[in-house]
Amino acid sequence: MPLQLETARLTLRPWTGSDVDAHRVLVAERGGGMPSVEVNRRMIEDQRAASALTGIALLPVVRRGVGDFIGYCGLTVGRASIDEPEIAYELFRRVHGQGYATEAASAVLDAAIATGRKRLWSTVRPWNAPSFRVLEKLGFERDHLSTEESGELVWLTRSLP
Repeated sequence: MPLQLETARLTLRPWTGSDVDAHRVLVAERGGGMPSVEVNRRMIEDQRAASALTGIALLPVVRRGVGDFIGYCGLTVGRASIDEPEIAYELFRRVHGQGYATEAASAVLDAAIATGRKRLWSTVRPWNAPSFRVLEKLGFERDHLSTEESGELVWLTRSLP
């Protein structure tokens, strides 16, 4: 998978040290407080290391022309496998509803197709209607429900050409 993707409005690129502060704020939006700089640096280093091992990545999403970090999107082993990875994205609430998640995820979907993979997964919390809309636009269909310690997850999948 390429580690830089371009769309009409977005650049998805490798993580840099300058992403730490913005990523900390994004993680804090989930609830549970702001992670320390050191914890967040480790999260980013873990992403870099995973990418080096697997050839897939979660990439920072930056608005072209503005240059601001608005979240991340990409492929990860996550709860799936290297052959059938998960597509994942998380964007700041302030940019929700502007089509950025669909645009970024569509670029990642195209990159996944180019790798020759045959299927992708995604897991979404049952309450996350916006994520379901993004995935449905991309052709994902609900597959099954599972429960883990943190609650229920809806699994969606998409076959690739």
